[in-house]
Amino acid sequence: MACLAALALWLATGTAGAQELNDPMRPPTGMGAGAADVEAADAGGGMTLQSVMISPAGRAAIISGVLVKLGEKYGDAVLVRVAESEVVLRSGTDRQVLKLYPGVDKRMAAQAPVRGAPRRGKAPSR
Repeated sequence: MACLAALALWLATGTAGAQELNDPMRPPTGMGAGAADVEAADAGGGMTLQSVMISPAGRAAIISGVLVKLGEKYGDAVLVRVAESEVVLRSGTDRQVLKLYPGVDKRMAAQAPVRGAPRRGKAPSR
């Protein structure tokens, strides 16, 4: 009997002090939310492109936690282009480009020389 009481006490204290773990697969707060979240995101410092989805079935983007399909409205703007690393929103005559990685510019890498091939500007040594 005393053993059961000790076990119950140990289990109760073990779970009471446990730290809650965050689920890494849990979607961000406000995911799939409506127009109220669009306005809150715009008022809080602008829109953020979080993800793009390109498939044979269609194109879409997640902008500040809201799923927007190509041709749909986000606030006052319409999503008019979805590319691999950016989207374009149009509001009247204004265009706004949102980049997936705003601080990164995509460019071609320099080609590495092939081993055994002569270098440019130098004659092969004998």
